[in-house]
Amino acid sequence: MTDMPHGARPRTTGARDDGRAAGPLRYFGVLLLLSGVLSVLQGIAGIAEDRLFGVPRAYEYRFDLTGWGWIHLVVGVALIMAGVAVLRAMPWGRAAGVTVAAISLVTQFMFIPYYPLWSISVMTLDLIILWGMARIAVT
Repeated sequence: MTDMPHGARPRTTGARDDGRAAGPLRYFGVLLLLSGVLSVLQGIAGIAEDRLFGVPRAYEYRFDLTGWGWIHLVVGVALIMAGVAVLRAMPWGRAAGVTVAAISLVTQFMFIPYYPLWSISVMTLDLIILWGMARIAVT
């Protein structure tokens, strides 16, 4: 028997016996991958100087679209790497996921004037990742 009180659940790291993520970590790992892919696509569109984005006239965080494209591409690749780390239950995966999702949230916020609907959608995804991964119990 265990020394746990009645009704208490054991705290887990979210790893299965085969080294892959289990339960909520699998869900948030997939969301990290999704956010990463969306950021990579956004970055490619910016680097290609696509006409998809509007250019605000007066804005404090105004960079050329190529600069924003590289920022989103780098953040997107980092999100994908963190998502793979979370799905493989690597010890540093959760911390990396939370950190990169927070960076993605800030960069998307700064990008709102260029493409509001896309940025707000990815920001919502990043907030869900941050909220969920911060709530998962760790031993």
